[in-house]
Amino acid sequence: MGKFIGHLYPGLYLFSYGLYQATVVSKAMIVNDSPLYLSRPPRNKGRWAGLWRISYGGLLKMVTGSILTVYVVFCLDDMMMLLDKKYPPRFLYPKEWQHLTMFILLTLNGCVDVMSRNLLPQRCVLLEKGTLVLTFYVLLLLLVSHVQDTTGIELQIHYLLILVVFLLMLVLTIELWTPDTFQLLLIEAFLFLMMGSWLMQAGFILYRPVTGYPWQDDDISDIMFVTTFFCWHVMINALCLLGIYGLSALWHRCHCPSLKLMGSKEAPYHKGTVGPLYKLLQEVEQSEKDEQALLLSKSSS
Repeated sequence: MGKFIGHLYPGLYLFSYGLYQATVVSKAMIVNDSPLYLSRPPRNKGRWAGLWRISYGGLLKMVTGSILTVYVVFCLDDMMMLLDKKYPPRFLYPKEWQHLTMFILLTLNGCVDVMSRNLLPQRCVLLEKGTLVLTFYVLLLLLVSHVQDTTGIELQIHYLLILVVFLLMLVLTIELWTPDTFQLLLIEAFLFLMMGSWLMQAGFILYRPVTGYPWQDDDISDIMFVTTFFCWHVMINALCLLGIYGLSALWHRCHCPSLKLMGSKEAPYHKGTVGPLYKLLQEVEQSEKDEQALLLSKSSS
């Protein structure tokens, strides 16, 4: 799995998922609607109405995770043996088993999404978010142990990837309490874009360098340029996120000019209500004004 294809395909999936998330969040921000319920199925009873209720994101996770799992199992000659036949027995292919665990978690996360949206009587957003957070907690643990025997260029690449996964884990954890916050959802989409693009870049650096010459672990310039490339990815993905929002706004203006920007009943932003403390301060201020007016009237009389 530690080959060019093993970095390219997972990175391509994560980048595509980030593009999808960015599109959904941008559309929700433009129409001031809830991104969790923006793509609800139309309430018709036609023959194809059931297709709109399918969780395509969950199905994509299941299919991608299953394909990558099969690839990990069959890419080795002896079919992912856990222990060798020597005495004492030793574990075999530790990194491949870590990759297998990651892709099984992705498949299970897709199963939970499909179950929540299509099998349960009511969609459970907390279950979907909780499963995704748990997946990234396990992913972070696996990545930390994944770099135990790496040095130089590969170690620097994985450190930067761990940084992205850690930030994404924090954002997803906060979303358990505020799942409809646009700022957090935008950061989540950006970090998915970063994770996918950097994973693809790692495949090119480690296995398919553009120059045709391998990067040198003992060259400090090569190690420094790895971080420089990562910063370029940050800027490019930020511009990509901004471009998606601009194209979504342009599409909305051209195709839905008469649609008012009004949020639905499930939108995360509602008109603020006056709190009890503010009401109490208003009452005290009004009573003081009444007392002052009464004193003025008495003094004038």
